[in-house]
Amino acid sequence: MEQINGSVQMECALLYTFLEVSPDCKFREQLHSLQNERFQWQCGYSYDDAELQTDGNRSGHMQNGEPVFDPQVHDEVVRIIAAQLAEIGDQFDKEIKARVVNDLVQHFLNENLSREEITRHMSEAVEGLARAIPSDMEQEKAMLVLAMVLTKKIANTMPSLLHRVFSTTVNYISQQLHNYIARMMRE
Repeated sequence: MEQINGSVQMECALLYTFLEVSPDCKFREQLHSLQNERFQWQCGYSYDDAELQTDGNRSGHMQNGEPVFDPQVHDEVVRIIAAQLAEIGDQFDKEIKARVVNDLVQHFLNENLSREEITRHMSEAVEGLARAIPSDMEQEKAMLVLAMVLTKKIANTMPSLLHRVFSTTVNYISQQLHNYIARMMRE
């Protein structure tokens, strides 16, 4: 991840929660391992990061020029949005051909590919699916849901790839959809 704290915090939290609330997640053990081992330091998402005020509330502050949300409020917003995206993802799930997922699995298994090359393959898959799936929703939302569903499908196919695909997806959505996600969190 190029930007560790504030910038990817929303993306990490949203993707993790999306996977957590998805009904057909076959990699729960790896997902919880991801949370325990890497999630906090990779995404900078920790309740301990917000200062506790004398009134018992956590402070809001700016980090890298972006607001850092109160973790308790932020958690609820993330959970609501992730659940809505997971519902949409269930509809998209059926439209994604196994070949697309298997091709991405092969790219993730190829350790000779750089992070940029793998992110490019993910981006191409998401964009191709976004063009192929008829949808009346805004393009950014469709691309976000597709990236998250692909992450779930790849991890369901090969749970050992979860860490790599999670990191790549966070990188992709941070680069391509960060402003859209920030707007969703504010609404």
